[in-house]
Amino acid sequence: MPPYRLQVLLEMRERAKEEAENAFSDAVKALEKEKAELKRLEDELARRKAERKQKVKEYLDQVMAKGAGINGLTMMNRYEERLKDEEAQVALEIERQKEAIKVAERLVEQRRREMAEAAKELKAIEKHKETFQKQVRAERQAREELNQEEIGNTLFLMRQRK
Repeated sequence: MPPYRLQVLLEMRERAKEEAENAFSDAVKALEKEKAELKRLEDELARRKAERKQKVKEYLDQVMAKGAGINGLTMMNRYEERLKDEEAQVALEIERQKEAIKVAERLVEQRRREMAEAAKELKAIEKHKETFQKQVRAERQAREELNQEEIGNTLFLMRQRK
């Protein structure tokens, strides 16, 4: 069988498909990592809120036990505001993380399209190779049939002459 003249292109398409699959896999892993980070930040925010409520209650109980006046309440309010600011900072990080997830999702979708395109291109060249091989087989079969017919005719003519 003659060599397939587009074999190099077929190999290039196979490599492109593998690379597209790997890029898609990497993008999915990156998306999962971003989602895990978001979950961690949300858990941290929930923990900080619960912790703030507990600390403010403990501080208020401590202030009341000492009998401190307005100064103690003011300090408690400042402490609570500082904790709320820290929570706001974590909430801001959560919003940034949500944007990072959207970017990662768009990248995953882009990689999915690239992978589908690479698979389609590979399938087209494989179909071409299959057609080429069928054509070569048909030509070979026709040649063999022609050779067999010529042999048959030659034998027939030889028998006729005797």
